[in-house]
Amino acid sequence: MKLTTIGIDLAKNVFQVHGVDERGKAVLKKQLKREQMAAFFANLAPCLIGMEACGSAHFWANKLQAMGHTVKLMAPQFVKPYVKTNKNDAADAEAICEAVSRPNMRFVPIKQAEQQAVLALHRARQGFVKARTAQANQIRGLLAEYGIIIPQGIAHIGKRLPEILEDGENGLPGVFRQLIARLGDHLKELDRQAQELEGQIQVWHSENAASRKLAQIPGIGPITASALVASIGNARNFENGRQLAAWLGLVPRQNSSGGKQTLLGISKRGDTYMRTLLIHGARAVIRVAERKAAHAGSWLAGVMGRRNKNVAAVALANKNARIVWALLAQDRDYKADYGLTA
Repeated sequence: MKLTTIGIDLAKNVFQVHGVDERGKAVLKKQLKREQMAAFFANLAPCLIGMEACGSAHFWANKLQAMGHTVKLMAPQFVKPYVKTNKNDAADAEAICEAVSRPNMRFVPIKQAEQQAVLALHRARQGFVKARTAQANQIRGLLAEYGIIIPQGIAHIGKRLPEILEDGENGLPGVFRQLIARLGDHLKELDRQAQELEGQIQVWHSENAASRKLAQIPGIGPITASALVASIGNARNFENGRQLAAWLGLVPRQNSSGGKQTLLGISKRGDTYMRTLLIHGARAVIRVAERKAAHAGSWLAGVMGRRNKNVAAVALANKNARIVWALLAQDRDYKADYGLTA
């Protein structure tokens, strides 16, 4: 039995495996438990293995690559058209095996352990930031029921809360004061956790040459730079900067037919977190450009003169994504006057 291509339907405990030979004939249909996976593939000759990019996919990809196999990950939506019958584990494994052998299939870059660790810091920090915002809004809403209005912004809550709790003439019941004090302490703890994780990200950024290189681009700081480096990995997996921008969902959607090109809003595909960081950074650059006459006549000034600020921010984020690809794939340093000297 000479296996050339294998499709694995991943799960928590039970894995479905489908294998074909060089003629495409199915020669393996097997169900494996988690503890059987490593031993089974360690005894196989190196072959092409396809998996969907889902939970634990990067772990198994790295493990199987260490055994000598060639592993490729695919987005689930690209595998779905190859499912011939009703959905089940065996049909999914067969579809994965078929999809991975297609020459025009798009694959997901496999992340290394360090990349996953940095992205885990980002995800945890993002969770604390969301929880901090929700807690601040809850405090503001509860106090509004007693006629106490706090301006928007978490900083205002930290300034106003002590004097509100100490004010004995604002009519707040004792039980409610204790509740607000507890929620205020919880808000401080969430802020402390977010700041600590941000500090760890800053340390990793300062030790990574590629991340420091990206931080030189206007609109990209340590948080965005470290997330980009950890998410992209090897930039040469993308043919050009346009592909990277499309991977981040910063290019227009198309609804073209009959030779008529119809472009819509941005596709918003890919990582929402990465796209958000790039667009927020672009908005910061636009705010600075509005106050400085030095930007007059620049590419950004031209876009801002033709379109509104939101469109200009997305356009700048798209441009920054292409610059990121050029710096990483071609090992260049950022030059602000590159277009003028080229």
